[in-house]
Amino acid sequence: MSSSVQGSNVVIDLSHFNPVTSFPQIQQSGIVGVIHKATEGTNWTDPTYASRKQEALAAQLYWGAYHFGVNEDGTAQAQYFLSIVNPGPQDLLALDFEQNPSSQMTIAQAEQFVTEVYNKTGRYPGFYSDALAGSLLGDTVNSVLANCWFWRAEYADSAPSVPPTWPTWTMWQYTESGSVPGIQGACDRDIFNGNTEGLSTLWGYANANEG
Repeated sequence: MSSSVQGSNVVIDLSHFNPVTSFPQIQQSGIVGVIHKATEGTNWTDPTYASRKQEALAAQLYWGAYHFGVNEDGTAQAQYFLSIVNPGPQDLLALDFEQNPSSQMTIAQAEQFVTEVYNKTGRYPGFYSDALAGSLLGDTVNSVLANCWFWRAEYADSAPSVPPTWPTWTMWQYTESGSVPGIQGACDRDIFNGNTEGLSTLWGYANANEG
């Protein structure tokens, strides 16, 4: 599948549901970046987040954090997320906006979330979504969410569909049943729409290395 799509198949995303046995083994297998669940709502933190961040960075992996959005005030969710992640310039940030029948985040709440992250950090997070974003946004362009890089979850053999709000996808979660040494069982795998230099720039490392 991935060989038919241009990009770098070097990113995984994880949560406490994924049993990790060795971050060095993950890195040695060719994975470059890990995006890990950090928070959900305004009072839940992934219990593995903090320790895994240290292990992943020690293994020379890029590290990112995502927040699972729910039907609560978006600004408050962003503040909680940032209080847990305490992001530095090389922590990639993302909002997970997906179908969640028990507590569905709204577009307005997502706008609040990404705006608060921008106000506090000076950069917009990635916006992860399955088919939900496209179905809610339709043919309109959302000027707030358009500031975010787009991370599409679509399990298909060809490149994913992208709502008109974004010119293209930046990250594509193409499977939830990927296999990576150092992880027991299946995990989500992601393709970055570019080369390793572009990935370094997205993650904030290119600017850090200048001068």
